[in-house]
Amino acid sequence: MRRVTVLGSSGAFPEPGRACSGFAVDWDDYRLVLDLGYATLPRLLGHWPDGAVDAVVITHEHPDHCVDLHGLFRMRFYGAADRPRLPLYCPPGVLDRLGGLEPDVDLHAVFDLQPLPGAYRVGPFDLTGLSLPHYVPNAGVRVEADGMAVAYSGDTGPTPVLADLGRDADLFIVEATDHAGETDRPTRNLMTSTEAGQWARRAGARRLLLTHFWPGNDRAAAVAAAQSEFDGPVLAAEEGLTLVLGPPDR
Repeated sequence: MRRVTVLGSSGAFPEPGRACSGFAVDWDDYRLVLDLGYATLPRLLGHWPDGAVDAVVITHEHPDHCVDLHGLFRMRFYGAADRPRLPLYCPPGVLDRLGGLEPDVDLHAVFDLQPLPGAYRVGPFDLTGLSLPHYVPNAGVRVEADGMAVAYSGDTGPTPVLADLGRDADLFIVEATDHAGETDRPTRNLMTSTEAGQWARRAGARRLLLTHFWPGNDRAAAVAAAQSEFDGPVLAAEEGLTLVLGPPDR
């Protein structure tokens, strides 16, 4: 079984029935998590009831991408202390942010911290983290195995690095916040759906999955905007959506 399942798709804060950023990657018997924002942990437990994951990647320290990592910490610390430490790949600041919630215990008792940006062998994957522009250090992540690549932007402004991150990816997961006024800022830290389509096209990605929707935004309109720039399949991340992974068919 090789697939990506959406745990959450909202940016900033969750909407009713939704969660913030998070994705579960199943690759044969290996379990990889990409981000754990608000309300993603219960969905992860619905997907993997035993809560056993092999590695976690967090793109940056904003709570809508990392706060449920704290719940996973407590599951391991109090409920599964005999398990080996969990590899955690993330930029500086993530554990500092969570440490404010657990000042009396050492998060490193559960997490084996591996800094991003960087390149690692993670189970069956070659994992590469690339620095992308945001309000805090953010690492776009690419995982590759058996000729297949999944790339995920986290949160980012427009940058040529996105073309490298998503180069020929089977699935390119890109934030499409469409936050009012963002395109007028002198320094860009988020993107529009149209820009997500542009960068997916420049990357030569096979499929584009839009995520990190600002609460209340019209997701169908976001897909249409991305389709105006990208001629491959464009999907909106929806909680519970599962996409099968495989090598590009071209």
